[in-house]
Amino acid sequence: MRMARAILIVDDDPALRAILAEQLSLGDEFAVTEAGSLAAAGQMLHEGEALFDALIIAVGLPDGDGRDFCAALRRQGMKVPILILTASDAELDIVRGLNSGANDCIAKPFRMGELLARLRAQLRQFDNSADASVTIGSYVFRPSAKALEDVARGKRIRLTEKETAMLKYLYRANGEAVARTVLLGEVWGYNAAATTHTLETHIYRLRQKIEVDPANAKLLLTEGGGYRLNPGG
Repeated sequence: MRMARAILIVDDDPALRAILAEQLSLGDEFAVTEAGSLAAAGQMLHEGEALFDALIIAVGLPDGDGRDFCAALRRQGMKVPILILTASDAELDIVRGLNSGANDCIAKPFRMGELLARLRAQLRQFDNSADASVTIGSYVFRPSAKALEDVARGKRIRLTEKETAMLKYLYRANGEAVARTVLLGEVWGYNAAATTHTLETHIYRLRQKIEVDPANAKLLLTEGGGYRLNPGG
């Protein structure tokens, strides 16, 4: 059983948000969070603990243009599907929305069935992309969301950018040990301030998040002068 997909709706029309939230929340497929402004959405995305599988953002918001917000999120590395709601179906508006990095643009008024179909299509496409999730132990690792999802416990664990990069590289090593110096170079690059102690500190913190017993690691192992990920641990 998969956890409900977390969707953030950003629109300043409370009536529309309520309708969207109600329709999307039917069944167990989606879990909806609402924001009435870009500032509120930004706080949820960057300061809170909420993790989202997709965003639905209106163009006209009291504190800015949803397309500019979308473009900023893409520059920051967000890769999850973003759907833009626009009040105009003019070609120029649709093109501008897509050029901002949105996966799809939907003109208001829209049919709820069509919105759901487009959202599901974007989520399926994303799940089959290079940024799709992989399984590590009891977790679903979702690099683009910087998160681990424990379905059995109904819990999501937020990861830092470095923790995400470490897990991605170790996963791609296909069960082989990666030397500390190699992992340090791959994750920190040419940062002269980063040392093996920096790496060890990040590994320690990551184990505190993902291991049932960090002192007896089953997933993130120390081996051969480096570290090895045991996805089946």
